[in-house]
Amino acid sequence: MGYGHSDLGRPHVVEPVTLKILVAGGFGVGKTTLVGAVSEIRPLRTEEILTEAGRPVDDIAGVESKTTTTVAMDFGRITLREDLVLYLFGTPGQDRFWFLWDELATGALGAVVLADTRRLEDCFAAIDYFERRDIAFTVAVNCFEGADRYPEDSVRDALDLDPGTPVVLCDARERDSVKHVLISVVEHAMLASARG
Repeated sequence: MGYGHSDLGRPHVVEPVTLKILVAGGFGVGKTTLVGAVSEIRPLRTEEILTEAGRPVDDIAGVESKTTTTVAMDFGRITLREDLVLYLFGTPGQDRFWFLWDELATGALGAVVLADTRRLEDCFAAIDYFERRDIAFTVAVNCFEGADRYPEDSVRDALDLDPGTPVVLCDARERDSVKHVLISVVEHAMLASARG
């Protein structure tokens, strides 16, 4: 918390502004990793082990080594400045858990759509979701080792994004990289709401 000064010269506590940000994207793209990389509290995770029973409904193509999945949400918190705190809500990536998205999206200022260039089509549904609900979002390309790197404009064209939608490259494991993504989301959402 920050401190200001009252008219009498005594300090008074300045309560920080809290904003809700969603972290969305396809199955296995790194949403849980992203939330965990920046959270200043121990992140809440609702992960379960993938089972043989889920094989018919869980497409693990491209993420064959993945052994767990988020079944409700991930939750974390980061203080960007003494007067600005973000609450991060990671959405489940599998289609069968999409019924949770409307509840998670309530009150969100904006969103990160995490993308993997090896499976770019996996983020179409999240982009469509936020566009239809007029929720500002930034596309963050998680630069996996061994994946081809493409310029932001190439990713924007491939996803058919509006010119004003930010696209940034990131490493979901690196705190500073994720902070850059979150700052992009907040700035974009604030501009969108000012135009709104």
